[in-house]
Amino acid sequence: MSVWSLLAINAAVLVTCFLTLWAICLRTRDVTSVDSFWGFGMVVMAVTSYLLATGHPDRKLLILVLASVWGVRLGSYMLWRWRDHGSDRRYVAMLGKAQERRGWSFAKASMLLVFATQAPLLFVVCLPAQLGQVDAAPPLGALAVAGACLSLFGTLFETVGDLQLVRFKRNPENQGQVMDRGLWRYTRHPNYFGDACAWWGIWLVAAETSTGLWSVVGPMLLTWTLAKWSGAPTIEGKMTRTKPGYADYVARTSGFVPWFPKRA
Repeated sequence: MSVWSLLAINAAVLVTCFLTLWAICLRTRDVTSVDSFWGFGMVVMAVTSYLLATGHPDRKLLILVLASVWGVRLGSYMLWRWRDHGSDRRYVAMLGKAQERRGWSFAKASMLLVFATQAPLLFVVCLPAQLGQVDAAPPLGALAVAGACLSLFGTLFETVGDLQLVRFKRNPENQGQVMDRGLWRYTRHPNYFGDACAWWGIWLVAAETSTGLWSVVGPMLLTWTLAKWSGAPTIEGKMTRTKPGYADYVARTSGFVPWFPKRA
């Protein structure tokens, strides 16, 4: 199967999944579930590529495992958080403004502002899991081993960060305080840093092949999105306005890559 045929089939599968999820969200009037599909959708892309591509079997299996471990973990966590915390207020506010100020229906606002933007982003970000399974040569090498280690480290790093944050929020004594303990002492976004490591690692596995090398746009887009666009900036703006002491936390703590906190 050619690269373009594989990508075309994957794109069709992804669009079908997003349209199905959109139809479900129209009934629930809540699009928060799309966050959990961010992880599950990349697993779908890895699985379809594994079934369709004719690359080296060891590399295909390694990429499938790495993408699935990351995606199932993230998708399950986001699904639990949605069911435990309720609708994401960012989506509620964004769709509410579109309906009030532009006169859009919920269907139009959710499609244009959520699903039509996240689908192509997901497709591009997970290019390493798709293109890395195309070439039959070379066999796995040192770069793939390093990539697997980096990806597993990233998944573990964000898992620990999420767990620490959940425990922090569940303690009534921490009400109104800033989470600056554990991994959060060294980076303001251990979950985002872990995501980036996981996909840069998968890209390293894919980069041993000539086709997979071109998928570098995926982790680049993900890193920029998390650090500069819809990730850290949207969260930190709100936290600075509403959480006393957060500005001081920002001043002393690394924004993305973990590092020792600055002294006062």
